[in-house]
Amino acid sequence: MIKTDTIVALATPAGAGAIAVIRLSGPEAITIASKHFKSASGKILEDQKSHTIHLGYILDGKNTMDQALVSVFKNPHSYTGENVVEISCHGSPYIQQQIIQLFLRNGCRTADAGEFTLRAFLNGKMDLSQAEAVADLISSDNAASHQIAMQQMRGGFSNEIKQLRTELLNFASLIELELDFSEEDVEFADRTAFKDLLARIQKVLQGLIDSFAVGNVIKNGIPVAIVGEPNVGKSTLLNAFLNEDRALVSDIAGTTRDTIEDEISIGGIGFRFIDTAGIRETEDVVEGMGIKKTFEKIEQAQVVLLLVDGSKLLTDDQKLKNIVIDFEKIKNQNPLKPLVLLVNKADTLSETDKEKIASYLNEVKYLSAKTGEGVEELQNSLLEFVNTGALRNNETIVTNTRHYNSLLKALEEIEKVQFGMKAELSSDLMAIDVREALYHLGEITGQVTNDELLGNIFANFCIGK
Repeated sequence: MIKTDTIVALATPAGAGAIAVIRLSGPEAITIASKHFKSASGKILEDQKSHTIHLGYILDGKNTMDQALVSVFKNPHSYTGENVVEISCHGSPYIQQQIIQLFLRNGCRTADAGEFTLRAFLNGKMDLSQAEAVADLISSDNAASHQIAMQQMRGGFSNEIKQLRTELLNFASLIELELDFSEEDVEFADRTAFKDLLARIQKVLQGLIDSFAVGNVIKNGIPVAIVGEPNVGKSTLLNAFLNEDRALVSDIAGTTRDTIEDEISIGGIGFRFIDTAGIRETEDVVEGMGIKKTFEKIEQAQVVLLLVDGSKLLTDDQKLKNIVIDFEKIKNQNPLKPLVLLVNKADTLSETDKEKIASYLNEVKYLSAKTGEGVEELQNSLLEFVNTGALRNNETIVTNTRHYNSLLKALEEIEKVQFGMKAELSSDLMAIDVREALYHLGEITGQVTNDELLGNIFANFCIGK
């Protein structure tokens, strides 16, 4: 996949802005840019040192297209490992396109999605897991996902994998050597040391695999379903979380007929709140479809908030009993899922009222979605459902599904080798499983790869990165 042509793309978001950055990379990047750049100081761009910035004009023949700052990075000391030029021009979409078209007419081609980072990987500037972290860093929208992406891009995860793979490779070499002397029945690999290494690798792999449960929800946001009967304040609560009128609120029951979703960051963790249709018996076809979706969202959510109207509970003992039944039903259907019972309109309840509710319902939280009372306390409670210990300790957390699958396969092969050790299988049989484990570990960092895999990974990148 190594390409030697010169590519160009807009490196900043499309649209108007104060400035835009156009990036060129390839053997002829500096030469091509130099032909269409006139320095304000009269210097020739090709003669300038790496990592320097120059003020001047972008020219199309005698036509001045824009005044710009041009940054020069000479190989191998650049992001891609090639000659790179970055042009900071004015942010008019017209100017951006005119400059890009100029370079396309004069020896460049449009970069594919993620091609700059792909070239950085192919030129050894970063490994594959670090390259994938670049995309995660760009898409990070809260402190936790940003921290994980930064750690991975700095090589924390890949260094851990490379160290394990190197140690396993050393033993694999000794086992392979034994196969060459099979007739002499000699052992070059210390079986006790090998056994200890396998146990350590198994522990590390299992820890990384377990971290995916936390990493995946941190990366994608923790889904929280707000459920309850119609008109108990679910949409008002969503608006209180978001601090804006995201959901339509009215006194008419059944206003919300579809799910409404939005995401906020609480304590650096992304939470995706889902306002669902009120649960009730209805003959309205559209509302019925919304209620069906509500139960689907309960299954998909990591946390469920069951909201009830505190003012109505005081006038209807049967409603209190029904809430208890609904609570137990949802809890039994989702035994491993945190379920929080919220009594809304706490601003209208006295201590005596709360004592009556407590006689039926245990472990409830009171709030007023309308006034905001208790909302901050609820947000703090939601954070308790997220195991952020590994994040606080700056431990490696796996967020990438591809990495997770490769770790599972590597662990499976390591366990096969451990079984072979106990069963005293021959070296040639164990060598097969060791090779497979090495292969799957190499897949993570890109030491083992193929064009199809790279194409799939970098196709998800934005153009210009």
